[in-house]
Amino acid sequence: MMDPAGWAALLEASSIGAWMRTSARAYPLVNLAHLLGLVLLVGPILLLDLRLLGFGRRLPLDAVSALLIPWCIVGLLLLLGSGVLLFAADATPLFSNTLLRVKLLLIGLGTGNAWVFHRVWATRLADWDRRPPAAGRVQVTLSIMCWLLAAGLGRLIAYE
Repeated sequence: MMDPAGWAALLEASSIGAWMRTSARAYPLVNLAHLLGLVLLVGPILLLDLRLLGFGRRLPLDAVSALLIPWCIVGLLLLLGSGVLLFAADATPLFSNTLLRVKLLLIGLGTGNAWVFHRVWATRLADWDRRPPAAGRVQVTLSIMCWLLAAGLGRLIAYE
């Protein structure tokens, strides 16, 4: 069984890694796709989280959730796909980058938190404004922190 560093080296040496490094357009276009994914994930999730914290109460929470969650999913999928391609270009040094590791941990925490939130609270959103659950609000705050920190760390990786 190959260790994770070996997988990173294999990915970097692959035709995908070579294409990302040598193509004049691949890396910039994939980077733009990654940025689009970031906007499509973090923008809607922050709007939804702020609504869950009580902002914009004139908008029904279940309608806001139904509108924004599909965009979050599209953004996350775009981020994951483009992220793998960006990683492939320089996988060996990125594998040991602390900022990247923390970013990936935060993405895992944010995604897991969103899944748990959906499983626990999705059927109870109608009562949220009347009796906002403390545990749910903690999850919302964790969501905001995870996604903003992950986005910030992602931007900082380029400067390390």
